[in-house]
Amino acid sequence: MHIFRDLKSGGDSGYPGHGEPRFHAYTERQFDQIPHLERLSAEQRFAMHVVARVLPFRVNDYVLEHLIDWDNVPDDPMFQLVFPQPGMIAPAHYDRVAGMVNSGADKRTLKAAVHAIHLELNPHPAEQRTLNVPYFGDHSLEGAQHKYRETLLFFPGAGQTCHAYCSFCFRWAQFVQDKELRISSREASQLQTYLKAHRHVTDLLITGGDPMVMKTHHLVENIEPLLQPEFDHVQTIRIGTKALSYWPYRFTTDADADDLLRLFERVVKAGKHLAFMAHYNHWRELEPAPAREAIRRVQDTGAVIRMQGPLLAHINDDPAVWGRMWREQVKLGIVPYYMFVERDTGARRYFEVPLVRAWEIYRDAMQQVSGLGRTARGPSMSAGPGKVEVQGVTEIQGEKVFVLRFIQGRDPDWVERPFFAKFDPAATWLDELQPAFGESHFFFEREYEGMRGGTVNTLVE
Repeated sequence: MHIFRDLKSGGDSGYPGHGEPRFHAYTERQFDQIPHLERLSAEQRFAMHVVARVLPFRVNDYVLEHLIDWDNVPDDPMFQLVFPQPGMIAPAHYDRVAGMVNSGADKRTLKAAVHAIHLELNPHPAEQRTLNVPYFGDHSLEGAQHKYRETLLFFPGAGQTCHAYCSFCFRWAQFVQDKELRISSREASQLQTYLKAHRHVTDLLITGGDPMVMKTHHLVENIEPLLQPEFDHVQTIRIGTKALSYWPYRFTTDADADDLLRLFERVVKAGKHLAFMAHYNHWRELEPAPAREAIRRVQDTGAVIRMQGPLLAHINDDPAVWGRMWREQVKLGIVPYYMFVERDTGARRYFEVPLVRAWEIYRDAMQQVSGLGRTARGPSMSAGPGKVEVQGVTEIQGEKVFVLRFIQGRDPDWVERPFFAKFDPAATWLDELQPAFGESHFFFEREYEGMRGGTVNTLVE
């Protein structure tokens, strides 16, 4: 007998009277098939078409019916989270694409123009395609990143899409149908070879895209071999996913949902820690009954759900939103994990918040939760050198400064070392900050520049 309840034999699918829900997605080509958009003006719909030619768009019926307040569109935060808005690309880029669409430019010409825009949007921030590429011998490990000593990221080819796309996504380059920009692997055996040779790796993060778009048998092929004794050093298997928010039926009524949960049980029974790195951006994602049932079923397998997400203008730049979200997550048994700073890629200009404001929101939100909700770290920048946390703003020897520290670093010796930057009320990212107290550089910069001057991953083992 399995510890999770088998919904196939009865239970609430979330669509009473309509049978089991079937996944149905809309992309930019199907804008006109989304009836909810009829309430928007022709100008608004055209603007979304234009932006969706540059940034990926995908939504499904669950998101449309359960998460968006259509009486509050276009200001509704979940609408902003999924549907493209004019400010998400630069005015010059918008005008270029809009002009080509209006003039009836051919597909090849439009594709070339959009590709040029993509290259201006920093498609692979934080040295993803250079310093993060893992090597063994003379060969790189395809579809993987190894930035921090203990943690390896793996991008299975079958998991490089999502049930719906977030408009802010720092992995947007995975979804724009450009093979030059995509990171993915269709060969799990190379992953196993790499892990056997690198026994300092304790955590494997399966990411995308969203691995939960994969059929269970594909996940079994990637995960099951790692339960053998030769992989005992891999203590934790993490799965980065938004499925609990965007398609909770993956864990309840999808055809292979029960098989998926049995896989989770086997992982836990084998002595691994199974961590769901769940992406949440607003407390509304936790409210629908199907989402709560999915959370319960995943937890019943012994997996732990941890929450992470960025601080975003137009969506959650309000301490009350974060406080309510963290309180509700603790109530549901979810562990608040990270508040991220919006990365320097894609639509970041639309979503970014000054670092000082991000810290103020984090601080004010923390004051609204008990100790169990204060496990969330942040605001954290996933920058090239590592994860840098803004710990606060203070005055030292008459100089107003940011207090910063590494939560993770390319060199483990950087971790937990405090450092200081001149206060800048407009700064939104690490590379916009200057060292405080007359210093010429931050303590890690020379070593980091040395790493960047190399040609392969310089990870300290």
